Amino acid sequence: MGSHDTYADLGEAAWRWVLDQVRWDDDGPWIPVSVPHEGGPPEDDRDGMHSGIGGLAHVLAEVREARRWTDEERRLANGIAARIRGNLATTAMYSYFDGLVSDLGVLSALRVDGAAEAVARLAELMEADGWEQPWMVPPRFAPHTRINDATLGTAGNLLGAVWAHRSGTPGAADLAHRAADLLLAEGEATEAGTTWPFVPHRFTEAVRAERGEQEMPNWSHGLAGIAASLAVAGAELDRPDLVEAARSGAEHLVTLGDTSDGGLVLPHVIPRDPDHDEVTYSWCHGPTGTSLLFTALEHAVVTEVAGETPAQWQRRCLHSLRTSGIPERLHPGFWDNDGRCCGTAGVGDVVLDAWQLRGVDDDLAFAQVLGDALVERAIVEDDRACWRFTEHRNDDPLLPPGVGWMQGTAGIAAYLMRLARVLREGRTASAVARLDTWWNLP
Repeated sequence: MGSHDTYADLGEAAWRWVLDQVRWDDDGPWIPVSVPHEGGPPEDDRDGMHSGIGGLAHVLAEVREARRWTDEERRLANGIAARIRGNLATTAMYSYFDGLVSDLGVLSALRVDGAAEAVARLAELMEADGWEQPWMVPPRFAPHTRINDATLGTAGNLLGAVWAHRSGTPGAADLAHRAADLLLAEGEATEAGTTWPFVPHRFTEAVRAERGEQEMPNWSHGLAGIAASLAVAGAELDRPDLVEAARSGAEHLVTLGDTSDGGLVLPHVIPRDPDHDEVTYSWCHGPTGTSLLFTALEHAVVTEVAGETPAQWQRRCLHSLRTSGIPERLHPGFWDNDGRCCGTAGVGDVVLDAWQLRGVDDDLAFAQVLGDALVERAIVEDDRACWRFTEHRNDDPLLPPGVGWMQGTAGIAAYLMRLARVLREGRTASAVARLDTWWNLP
C-alpha cells in the first residue's frame, strides 16, 4: 500500500492542477467543468459546489487542516466568498449541488459570514408547499412540481437549514421546522413503513404513463437521503415525530435491498431501468451514501431498525462495499469513475469516516486500497496530476479530465490529502464536517 507521503504528494499535485484551471473575470473566479474548455464560464455551474468554484472551498477547508494557505489560495478563497455572498440576495437556485444550500456549505467551509442571508433567501423563496422547480415543466411534469430528495429538493434544503441552525444562524430553526413539516406531509405509507418518492406522485402522471412507477431508493434522489435528513432534523430540533418518520422510512428501505451475504445493497432504480446498472456502489446511488442514513439514525438515538441496530446496518453497507470488487474495473461500465459523487474518492471519504468513528481496521485498509487505485490511475505530468474517467460506450472511452469537487480532480485531491493526514495522525486526526456528513464523524 502507498505511504502517507505518496498520497499527500499526489493530492498536492492534483490541487496544483486544479489551481491552474482557475480563471478570473470581472465577476470573480470560475473554473471550467472539464478541460480543454472553449468559451466563457458555464452559466449554470459557475458558483455551485458540484462543478463550480463553490466546490473549491471544500478543498481549501481540507488544505487548511494540513498547512497554511498560500497567497494564491487566500486570494481564491476571498474571491469565492465575494462571488457567493454577492449573489445571495438575488439567486433563485436552492439546491445542495448548485444553489443556496450549496452556498451554506461553501460559506462554512471558508469560515465567512453570509449564512443568515442564505437562510433568509431560502425562506423568501419557499412557498406554502415548498420550492418551485423551474426545470420540471409540462407536459412531462405538472405545473409547480416539487421534489423531495436530498440533492435537489426539500430534504436537501432541510439539511442546509439544520446545518445553519447548528451554528446559531438566525431563522434557520424556523426554516428547518417548515421544511421538515413539508416532508412529513409527503410521506406515503407502505406495508413495511414509510416511503418518499423523488417527485410526489401528484406531479408525475405524465412520467408514470411513459415509464411506469419508478423509485430511486438510495441517497441522492431517494428514500435514504430523505429519511436521513428527517433523522438529523429530529435530533437537532428535538422533534421525536421526525425521528419516528425517519425510522419508519428505514424500515421500508431495508425491505428493498439484498441482505443475503451479510451486506445491504439496494437497486439503483426500482424496477430496473435497462439504461442503468442494476446496482452501483457510489455515494449517489449505492451503499456508500445509503450508509449515511444509519449513522443519522444512530445520531438520533434510534436503537433498532428491522431487528438490527443502525450501527449493524451501517456495517452491512460497508461490507457490501468491501466485497463488491471496487475499485477494480471488472468489466466495461463497472466502476469507470473515480470522483466523489459516483466513484472512488466518495467511497473513500465515507470509509475514512467509519474508521475514525469505530476503529475497525478493515475500513482503514480499504481506504488505502481506494487511495492506491487513485495513485495508479492518475495522469501525472511533472508536479501536476489529474484523472480521466471512462465511458465505455464511446469510441474514445477516456473522458476529458474534470476539474470540480463532485466529478473532478478537486474532490479527489481532497480525499488524498485527508487519507495522508489520517495515516500520519491516526483516528484522532481532525475531519472536515460538512452539511451532508457531519453526523458521520466521531
